[in-house]
Amino acid sequence: MDGLQHVLDTFFDLPLIFGTLPSLLREGLLNTLLLTVLASVIGLIIGVALASGLMSRHRLLRLPCRWYVDVLRGLPHILSIYLIGQGLPLAGITVFGSWTYGYAALAIGLMEGAYMAEIFRSGFQSVEKGIVEAARSLGLSRARTMRLIVIPIGFRRVLPALTGQFILVIKSTALVYLLGLATGQREMFAIAQDSSSNNASLSPLVAAGLLYLVITVPLTYVVNAWDRRMREGRPAVALPPVEAAA
Repeated sequence: MDGLQHVLDTFFDLPLIFGTLPSLLREGLLNTLLLTVLASVIGLIIGVALASGLMSRHRLLRLPCRWYVDVLRGLPHILSIYLIGQGLPLAGITVFGSWTYGYAALAIGLMEGAYMAEIFRSGFQSVEKGIVEAARSLGLSRARTMRLIVIPIGFRRVLPALTGQFILVIKSTALVYLLGLATGQREMFAIAQDSSSNNASLSPLVAAGLLYLVITVPLTYVVNAWDRRMREGRPAVALPPVEAAA
């Protein structure tokens, strides 16, 4: 009986859980979502640029993009966050001044950009050659074909995968506590970690875990349903009018 009570005190101390929830919801959840959005925007921009580079015919453009993707996907996330989030300010590259959030979002965004690049590349390359050839036959240049045809179609096809990657970004925000966020900037894991250390109990971390599940589990089901719907059938693709080639 004492053993069971010890387990409950360690993981399911209800007064401590309910005492931590207000900070998790008021400060942690908002900062987690803000950091996720910032990092995702950075990742999307980098991902599209890298995917275009990976598909380039020019070796000098394609190889650096491939190296970037391989290195950032190969490094542990915790190491990348240290090298980028702490390394840039230490090296004197203070693009965000003392705004730790900027470095945290940049660190996650640079990592996620490598993963999103492969997602975009697969989506862009899934566009049927007949559609591309039809667009070129209308007089569209290769660049305009990419911008008007390939990117819009490919982007729609990878939306479920991108949403799944967004879920991973949410979970990756838990690592930014390593950068030493100040009070008012802490995300959910940082708040739970501080409370656990102060109270010698893992119950606050359990509370944070439950909030992560509340966010990620419904999104996972949405992604799965969306992906099934996309696989069942894709809508017809309309090419731009002939006069667009002028």
